[in-house]
Amino acid sequence: MKILIEGEAYPLLLLEKILEDASFYTQDNFKGTITTVGYYYSSKNKSLVYMLPKVFMRENGNTVFDIDVLELVNIDSNDTFKHDDKYQWVRQLLVYFYNSLKEFKRRHSESILLHKSDQTLLNSNIAEQEYTYLDLLLTFVNFYKKNKNPILYRHIQSVSKTAKRTNWPKTIRKQLPLIDSAGQPVYHQFLNKNKAVNRQEELLVYFFSILEHFNQEHGLNIAIDKSYSLIKGKDFEVLKNNGLSKLKKIKYRYFSDVYKKMYRLCELYFTKNDLGSRSNLSQEFITIDNYNIVFEDMVDKLFSDLITDSISVENKEGLSLKKLKNHPDGKIIDHIYSDKSLIDNSNIFYIGDSKYYKSVNSAGQSSKFKQFTYAKNVIQFHIDVLNQKSKLLDGLRYRDDITEGYNISPNFFIYGYIDNYRIFEEPLLKVKGNKPTKSAHFPERLFDRDTLFIHEYKLNFLYILKSYTSSNESSIQEFRNKTKKHFREKFVQFFNSPSDSGFFVVKDEFEDQSKLKSYVDANFKNLNGRCISVGNTLLTAKPFKLPITEDDRSKQYLFE
Repeated sequence: MKILIEGEAYPLLLLEKILEDASFYTQDNFKGTITTVGYYYSSKNKSLVYMLPKVFMRENGNTVFDIDVLELVNIDSNDTFKHDDKYQWVRQLLVYFYNSLKEFKRRHSESILLHKSDQTLLNSNIAEQEYTYLDLLLTFVNFYKKNKNPILYRHIQSVSKTAKRTNWPKTIRKQLPLIDSAGQPVYHQFLNKNKAVNRQEELLVYFFSILEHFNQEHGLNIAIDKSYSLIKGKDFEVLKNNGLSKLKKIKYRYFSDVYKKMYRLCELYFTKNDLGSRSNLSQEFITIDNYNIVFEDMVDKLFSDLITDSISVENKEGLSLKKLKNHPDGKIIDHIYSDKSLIDNSNIFYIGDSKYYKSVNSAGQSSKFKQFTYAKNVIQFHIDVLNQKSKLLDGLRYRDDITEGYNISPNFFIYGYIDNYRIFEEPLLKVKGNKPTKSAHFPERLFDRDTLFIHEYKLNFLYILKSYTSSNESSIQEFRNKTKKHFREKFVQFFNSPSDSGFFVVKDEFEDQSKLKSYVDANFKNLNGRCISVGNTLLTAKPFKLPITEDDRSKQYLFE
């Protein structure tokens, strides 16, 4: 097993030794830089290789495992790493990572269009219904762990039936028994005069020989009972080439579900390795050049249930809010969901973007500008619907007709990061940065369509990775609910602190909306973009740098 990391440079001779295909890296003199993320297996070199995302690198050039990148190239040769409890964690991580690639392949079997001019493919030479080498390895291990006790019991039972005229004194003296739960000895090998060939054992021999081969190749640390006869070394290499024909001769001897599944696993293994098999591949891979697309899809699956698909637009063109993810200008929103507005009980869209960087990096100005453009497109979509005299269901409200003020549109960035490489179960959501980034055409106007804010958050990459292939929907739903609440609370906290947001919001009560409207009309020049109405209440945002009167303080509006 070998681990490489995207974006890192390795000696070219090392890469040529473990990767038959040079398309997974770029060459520069005597170095090669990994450009892809994914899984690779070479039957010729007997190398199982993982190319992990760059999020596994720290700022100091070390990995998140606190070991050098070259130490990861062959963890099996590092006894400390192999036998340390870290090794079990590494296997857990790599299984999640591999399953995430399979899940992405399942969800996006066709080409993935990030932009109209930029096509990115998930590259693989694995057919849709085909097992990979790693699929077989994991299936063998899981099957053994689940069924090892019943298999061992049937093995002992079968051996017992072949024993005739057992020489018990010699058996007790020469053989080591198993001790059952009642403390009674159970002998699984018998010394007798009449030796009978037990053909029922052939399948067990093949199965456990394959399992032991996996065990030795990849350091699985699986303890296989010594009572099983195993085929090893050169004899096993011969078996790989003729095992399929041997299996066919014993196909109809097995009737139990356990033995049938065991037979099928052996058949799949020999089919992949038999020299006469059409499916034999010298190398297999599932890789992607632009892993940011996979990261976006993983985060979006966490948030996808938050997109209120039931919301629709009532107009003759049949517009759908699903179009909000795919904008007419070619831009695609990563994440969008509706939730309670910051100022009233209506709903507003929360718009997010996934940022695939190394753990320490942050989005630049161009990324923030794009995010503000996404928000403006969503606002414009709503205005277009209003101009068509249509209604948005579910209480969505962007523009106030009386004041012509705009509701606050929350935006957020999600970064993947790894603090503790052992934690998979916790999201570890954290705010990144001191306060939101602001964009405004008129800096002193809060309720203006061009005044927008972005909060930035870090989310445990390992939690994202595991959740992507998890079937525990209730756990994911719990995360969604907590995260929605957390995002809104952070914005509320921000605007309730005038020194942070730069605005002090006051409320004025009116007897009815007609008087509120008359007041706004009479003072429209001064109030334009600075106010919005909620029922009979007028909310006015004053720049915090201006003097705040006692009357203003008595009427301060607190976001809830």
